[in-house]
Amino acid sequence: MTAVSSLDAARELLREFPVVDGHNDLPWALREQVRYDLDARDIATSQSAHLHTDIPRLREGGVGAQYWSVYVRADQPEPVAATLEQIDCVRQLLARYPKDLRPATTAADMEAARAEGRIASLMGAEGGHSIANSLATLRALSALGVRYMTLTHNDNVDWADSATDEPGVGGLSAFGRAVVREMNREGMLVDLSHVAATTMRDAMDATLAPVIFSHSSARAVCDHPRNIPDDVLERLSGNGGMAMVTFVPKFVLQAAVDWTAAADENMRAHGFHHLDTTPEAMKVHRAFEERHPRPIATASTVADHLDHMREVAGIDHLGIGGDYDGTAFTPDGLNDVSGYPNLIAELLDRGWSRPDLAKLTWQNAVRVLGAAEDVSRHLQATRGPSNATIGELDG
Repeated sequence: MTAVSSLDAARELLREFPVVDGHNDLPWALREQVRYDLDARDIATSQSAHLHTDIPRLREGGVGAQYWSVYVRADQPEPVAATLEQIDCVRQLLARYPKDLRPATTAADMEAARAEGRIASLMGAEGGHSIANSLATLRALSALGVRYMTLTHNDNVDWADSATDEPGVGGLSAFGRAVVREMNREGMLVDLSHVAATTMRDAMDATLAPVIFSHSSARAVCDHPRNIPDDVLERLSGNGGMAMVTFVPKFVLQAAVDWTAAADENMRAHGFHHLDTTPEAMKVHRAFEERHPRPIATASTVADHLDHMREVAGIDHLGIGGDYDGTAFTPDGLNDVSGYPNLIAELLDRGWSRPDLAKLTWQNAVRVLGAAEDVSRHLQATRGPSNATIGELDG
């Protein structure tokens, strides 16, 4: 296919099988930039000067379902309260834009949104610090509609090791395994992005439901601890879960790894958190980039990961999780949420079939959530909620 016809074919496919994106940090960006003042960032209109995400670009990108991250930083002094504020932000967005965004907590809700031409809006909590070592708090987040939890963010929690921290409990502790089992009972997807490989393996041993990686790529293609080793990818077929490839350049392009380490150190030297994307922080980022041009990832870079992940895990276990509004930099051609057709066009040019692409964009994510619901129904019929504490299980 020519580039033009590939792009046309990609857009046509996305009209029928739109993208389910596993991770978008718009709520955090709204918190950081305007403290949830939705008039100041009206996503019904272009916000390209400030954000990767708005409704016109979601439509242009062929997005049919979005997991909005209700992330808070691990050093947040009141993480549960801050997570509730993030959930409230999503609810405000849903109330403000009902013609475009549809609340969703189930696979059936996702399909209903697709039939209505609206964007199914789900929530995922990023980091086990959001439950403050409490299974009751976990259940409360589930009751509020949170449909996955990433077990850690960049730092360990008391019961699980992160990919980017020193080993603490050696994967999952006994309480960590109880968290996984309670998530299974609640129908919450266990998200293994950000966790150490030991935690990935322990969680896959403990879970009764499919797991997801909401925004992770292949370690064999880019050797970063945030990515998924091949032995874990191989286990997805037996587990039934899925890995949702991310677009973050420092996770997909090997040359970007060292550059990012230097850029992060520069941020800290100027008094900013390395993940800060406020306008003031971005000025520091841009000044560093002018002095030290960054390696550029592209849609082809991301497609390299998907080619490898398909070979190792199988087409039934792949998805997309761009991490928009949670990263300072994006690949060329995937600059914001309007860019998904460029990735699909690249995959078409590589010989990916329409049925395979339909699984990648829509069908796998719907199936996995539905499977977690099936496990939840069985478990809720056979046992009650756990009231175990970390003190009881981990000593």
